[in-house]
Amino acid sequence: MKLNANALALAVASSVAAVWVVCSIIVVLLPGMSMHMTGYMTHSDFSAMQWSMNPAGFVVGLVIWSVFAGVIVWLIATLYNKFSD
Repeated sequence: MKLNANALALAVASSVAAVWVVCSIIVVLLPGMSMHMTGYMTHSDFSAMQWSMNPAGFVVGLVIWSVFAGVIVWLIATLYNKFSD
């Protein structure tokens, strides 16, 4: 079975963008809870830190995470197609 690398990359990039928006909303609405959850997920203590959420950071993060995710998944699908021959 061949994967459509472009379609998969677009689907993943769109999904990552949606998750980024939801995550950013949670950080804005519940910053303390978000900081604790991030600490638990990374086995770190972020209690002395604070979030820096601004419109430019939101947009740049959205673009960077979405593009990187799309490119990585495109590469994975392309390599999968080559190796599955």
